[in-house]
Amino acid sequence: MTREEKTQVVAELKEVIDRSSGLYFTDFEGMTVEQTTRLRAELRKAGLTYKVAKNTLIRRALDDSGRLTEDIRKALVSQTGVAFGFEDPVAPARILKDFIEKNADKPNLKLAVLEGQVYPGKDLKKVAALPTKKDVMASIVGSLQAPMQGIVGVLGALQRDIVYLMDAIEKKKAEAAA
Repeated sequence: MTREEKTQVVAELKEVIDRSSGLYFTDFEGMTVEQTTRLRAELRKAGLTYKVAKNTLIRRALDDSGRLTEDIRKALVSQTGVAFGFEDPVAPARILKDFIEKNADKPNLKLAVLEGQVYPGKDLKKVAALPTKKDVMASIVGSLQAPMQGIVGVLGALQRDIVYLMDAIEKKKAEAAA
């Protein structure tokens, strides 16, 4: 690889890293070309990206992005592929978990970084079980709506009670007049 090609790869990686909210570092050693192609296709179907590059280039791109940590530095050994999550940082975890289960534990997840939080590869099932951003947002909206719905219910009950009270007074007046 020429110096220009390396610079271009680092720039492309940095651009993807800057847009991502989840990074999944995998060791794809022992995987066939067909398995790697299938993994890329599954990730692409979900709008995700999987890049394979030399560890030094990945390290340089992470450093340029300000996201290189000591944990990541230690994980960048042997053959490394990186799956990137954008909108939903947990999406790659679900796809990788399913793929690994179907393909004799290949690729091996070295490390995952979600929103700055580092998870060791052995925690893939835990990470895959995390709620999506949409789920969390729906939960928050539901929590915010609950008190509002309670207020609406109380106001509705007050109006109903006033109507019942006025109706009862009217009946009493009608009975007294009769």
